[in-house]
Amino acid sequence: MSASNTSAGALALDPQRWKALAVIAMAQLMVVLDATVVNIALPHAQTDLNISDADRQWVITAYSIAFGGLLLFGGRVGDLWGRKRAFVVGLIGFALASALGGAAVNTGMLLASRAFQGAFGALLAPAALSLLTVAFTESRERAKAFGIFGAIAAAGGAVGLLLGGALTQYVDWRWCMYVNIVFAVVAAAGAAVFIRDRGDERNGDRLDVVGTLLATVGLVALVYGFARAEEDGWSSGGTLGTLAAGVVLLAAFALVETKVTAPLLPLRVVTDRNRGGAYLSMGLSMIGMFAQFLFLTYFLQLTKGYSPVMTGIAFLPLVTCLVIGSTQIGTRLVNRVPARFLMGPGFLVAAVGMLLLTRLEVDSSFAAHVLPAEILIGLGMGTATMPGMSLATARVRAQDAGVAAAMVNVSQQVGGSIGTALLNTIAASATAGWLASQAVSGGVQATVAQQAAVHGYTVAFAWGTAIMALAALIAFVLVDGGGRGAAGSPDEVAQRIDVPVVAH
Repeated sequence: MSASNTSAGALALDPQRWKALAVIAMAQLMVVLDATVVNIALPHAQTDLNISDADRQWVITAYSIAFGGLLLFGGRVGDLWGRKRAFVVGLIGFALASALGGAAVNTGMLLASRAFQGAFGALLAPAALSLLTVAFTESRERAKAFGIFGAIAAAGGAVGLLLGGALTQYVDWRWCMYVNIVFAVVAAAGAAVFIRDRGDERNGDRLDVVGTLLATVGLVALVYGFARAEEDGWSSGGTLGTLAAGVVLLAAFALVETKVTAPLLPLRVVTDRNRGGAYLSMGLSMIGMFAQFLFLTYFLQLTKGYSPVMTGIAFLPLVTCLVIGSTQIGTRLVNRVPARFLMGPGFLVAAVGMLLLTRLEVDSSFAAHVLPAEILIGLGMGTATMPGMSLATARVRAQDAGVAAAMVNVSQQVGGSIGTALLNTIAASATAGWLASQAVSGGVQATVAQQAAVHGYTVAFAWGTAIMALAALIAFVLVDGGGRGAAGSPDEVAQRIDVPVVAH
């Protein structure tokens, strides 16, 4: 293939690409919001299905374990099988799993549906991002497309809280599951019409079976270990053993990938300085974001007495600022400013917002204490996420786009799992320590429980602030500041996508 033909092939723009973006964005919103939409419905589901307190967390964890554990496999299946096919099958499977959950009559049925949702989400999410990656190759269009996608990915958790609160309060908790059917059916119909999947973008290699098994079991063990840490503590034998097994399996996976001819995850995908920096910094930022979502929800509902709907509405300023940061700041600057100077400052602004939350007290008002923090976190994360997502999938062969997209989701999923387990443990320990100190000094018993809980939240926010600042540092150090944005010129995009194929 000549260089001119290569360039022309890479730059052949899909006339339906913007309609395809709407379909992809809808599917991405469904996957992201489903990680939080069930949270608000969980107390009602627990009462309705007689779910024990011990089993309650598994409604959340079953989804995250299946999703996180199967992401790399799902991404590579899309590369091998065809991303449009993986996308549509993922949508249909997700809809069926959601129908099963909505109709659940016992705990086992609900847990099974959540696991199936996670499994099909692991097929769907990488396919969505990789379809976006190969559809938009022109730098300005790519910036706009990733700005929209990044805003949805960053804001989906807050949207899930709002939607979950409204459905639970005004309809029924089961509609937190059934609503996915609407998203999935509309997206699947749109995919059939507007999304195309070029055959030359498909990977012709055989599936790396050994690598697939090691990666899947290793990621499942890692995510499960963090879930156990939240329940059993970090020092329990089960937690330490599961986490150690996950680390050993993933280390074996990395070794295997250097030996096989057709690896599940070509190490060139993650060893690139820019992509590696994007994966690591975005994963760390998710720890901070999960702290914000989790403990701010607790504060608003348990301390301030907000209803589920009011809690969701309280997150709207954050969602709005995420969209502004991604589509107006990140998108407009990504082709003018080096990516490190969007990601690093973005994460720092979000860290300042987290820092403001460390000053919360029982009588803190929303307008004076929560709203400014939401604005800063939203603008910062929106600005940083857009170039981060684009950078994480840039400069890869089109045949590797699926697994590169899967790594974005892996970093976010593992970061979220770590954040939930680590920061919950930290908050619980801080609350217990505060109660012990008050028992010694004779604190006022009428308010001691709320004061202790808020103290635990603020300590968790402090840790989240430090971790978000670390994400900023990594973005400044690892992400190369020499390149503009993540896409480059049209000629550069063509070269990045196709030259490795020609060389091969």
